Amino acid sequence: MSQLDEILTFNQQFVADRGYEPYLSNKLPRKKLAVLSCMDTRLVELLPRALNLRNGDAKIIKNAGALVSDPFDSTMRSILVGIYELSVEEVLVIGHYGCGMAGIDPDSVLGKMTQRGISPDTLSTLGHAGIDLHRWLAPLSSIPDSVAHTTETIRNHPLMPTTIPVHGLAIDPESGRLDLISRDPRV
Repeated sequence: MSQLDEILTFNQQFVADRGYEPYLSNKLPRKKLAVLSCMDTRLVELLPRALNLRNGDAKIIKNAGALVSDPFDSTMRSILVGIYELSVEEVLVIGHYGCGMAGIDPDSVLGKMTQRGISPDTLSTLGHAGIDLHRWLAPLSSIPDSVAHTTETIRNHPLMPTTIPVHGLAIDPESGRLDLISRDPRV
């Protein structure tokens, strides 16, 4: 049985047993909080517990490295939609120690792409189109620096209201300990 088949079988029973009832909420975050964090599997349950968040408390946005890589990427769009449409009044950027993006090797990733069927011609064409895949896949220099940079990118975004505090933290994925990297000076 594939993962999808297992999920669908489980889900049918979950719905039939009304397993969703403890998670009922509406789309507006009760704590008026948006959290940008890494997609690391160790944080799926640990991060909300370490922040004392329950279902419906916050908008959780995840990507590789907890980054806003471009001021107009989908991560920044999600933060702004959270603020303007979903009652978000505070933003946390939370990186984590031991992040895979700190040790990523762009050449290794590109090699794995070609091993999995991406043509070297495709990679070359992207390069000629101005897409620097090595920069796009570049490792994080340090977790605190990355969190501070992303926090500043969000704070200084031209569409970001100055009334929304943006803080940066790092979490230890083993203990759940939070380290403050950057408290918004406006608060």
